[in-house]
Amino acid sequence: MRLYLADERYMSTPARFVHNSPVTAAFCLATALFVGCSHVPSNGLSGSAVEAPKRILFFSKSSGFQHDMIEQANGQPSPAQEILERLGTSNNIEFTFTKDGSLFTPENIAKYDAFCFYTTGDLTTIGDDHAPAMTKEQKAAFLVAIHNGKGFVGIHCATDTFHSGSRGVDPYIKMIGAEFVTHDGHVPGHLIVEDRNFPGMSKVPDDFGPPEEWYSLKNFSPNIHVLLAHDTAKMGRQSPYDRPNYPETWAQAYGQGRVFYTSMGHRLDVWQNAVFQDILVGGLKWADGDVGADVTPNIDKVTPQANTP
Repeated sequence: MRLYLADERYMSTPARFVHNSPVTAAFCLATALFVGCSHVPSNGLSGSAVEAPKRILFFSKSSGFQHDMIEQANGQPSPAQEILERLGTSNNIEFTFTKDGSLFTPENIAKYDAFCFYTTGDLTTIGDDHAPAMTKEQKAAFLVAIHNGKGFVGIHCATDTFHSGSRGVDPYIKMIGAEFVTHDGHVPGHLIVEDRNFPGMSKVPDDFGPPEEWYSLKNFSPNIHVLLAHDTAKMGRQSPYDRPNYPETWAQAYGQGRVFYTSMGHRLDVWQNAVFQDILVGGLKWADGDVGADVTPNIDKVTPQANTP
């Protein structure tokens, strides 16, 4: 229940509510209380049932190539930011947007329910965009936070981040679920829907796949729950898609954390696509703990040769 006893809308115009007559004043106060108490949000819930928005940090540092979707031209919000702000408003999500890796302190990490990455390269280095980097200690603390229950959403180039090396698969890659290898030009995809029960997946058409910069990926986690898989036979078997079917969008439990990734999201028209937005919002709401889902690993069942070179 919301009581607007000290609302600036009333306090700024006292002549409406302050009169010489005690009866009139009492009537006006009762009216103000009624208006405040009878307010019903557009979602149909009473004021006391409205939950605080989930807080998500959208991180778009580009230590490697910077994509157009997260470029801030002339000080204006990036295209991704504009779209996410609209989606956040209608889905009770409060986004914070940054390219500053130094913000990944334990105190700041604790403020957010989930993190959304649209990043490239080694984020512990300054790199191409010259935005501040996170330290190696901050990277480790971030991964611990996800493992301990925070949510994570990776979009497109988030798998082109923290590549593996001679020491084996990078811990970040284990968290997100796979690692970028390469891509072809912008070609139509052919996706198999593996789970329509996951949030945002119920309306995905069969064989969905707009022209996109589809990623070829490796080092898939055995723990991922595949939501969309590439039907590579329908992609003409051209390099780099001359391989067995492999995951395109997935979710996985990472310790107590919730991790969602989709390789879509290079092109503006994909971001504007209602199906993609449904998929993305479903992933965001699951990752931030707003909705639940069964993410039992299924990669060995639906794409058993995904890690075949």
